[in-house]
Amino acid sequence: MNTASQYLHGSSTDAHPSRTVRFFAHLFSIVFHPLLIGSYVFAFLIYLHPSAFEGVDPRTKNLRMFSMVLFTIFFPTLSLFLAWRLKLIKSLSLENRQDRLVGFIVTMFFYFWASYVFRNLSDMPQVAAHFVLGIFLAVCGAWMCTIFYKVSLHAVAMGGLICFFILFGREDPYVSGLYLVVPILIAGIVCSSRLILGAHNRFEMITGFIVGILAQAVAWLF
Repeated sequence: MNTASQYLHGSSTDAHPSRTVRFFAHLFSIVFHPLLIGSYVFAFLIYLHPSAFEGVDPRTKNLRMFSMVLFTIFFPTLSLFLAWRLKLIKSLSLENRQDRLVGFIVTMFFYFWASYVFRNLSDMPQVAAHFVLGIFLAVCGAWMCTIFYKVSLHAVAMGGLICFFILFGREDPYVSGLYLVVPILIAGIVCSSRLILGAHNRFEMITGFIVGILAQAVAWLF
């Protein structure tokens, strides 16, 4: 095995991480779970950004936020739970590729639904519609990769997060350096956590990151 292949497919670290390090790695993996990233970004656009949802009344903002959580967290989670109870998948953590293929199909349906609904709402800003389409495309890309290997969903989400804020920052009059610093910091912590836990090798992380970037870049064209 050559040096490049050893780097991509090798273990994340030579030393065993301490219990404390593994605890925080698990914590960051949960707090920044791929299913949650979409709602985090949506909450930023609705409640923190000064103009993304300008002119939209508070009640409608809350309804849009509720819809995002419903489509991208609640319905996929409930569906996966039912699939597990019906023994269609072996584990809720989707540890093997077969379980992930089923989970992606379920998730794709709800993410497509969310993208279609949001793009046809008159009060939905283009930036939000682009983002939701991007996460749908990211799931599609991850599903195709999973046919061949176990791509990292956390890396997919982090790649999409960084790409979205880069593209958004190019057009946003309120752009800040934090648009780049915060997503990169989060991505570094999350991807390092997945490597520390031994959940993926470097190849699965890097390719997942690329899938997330490409998904948001393509979504921005539509």
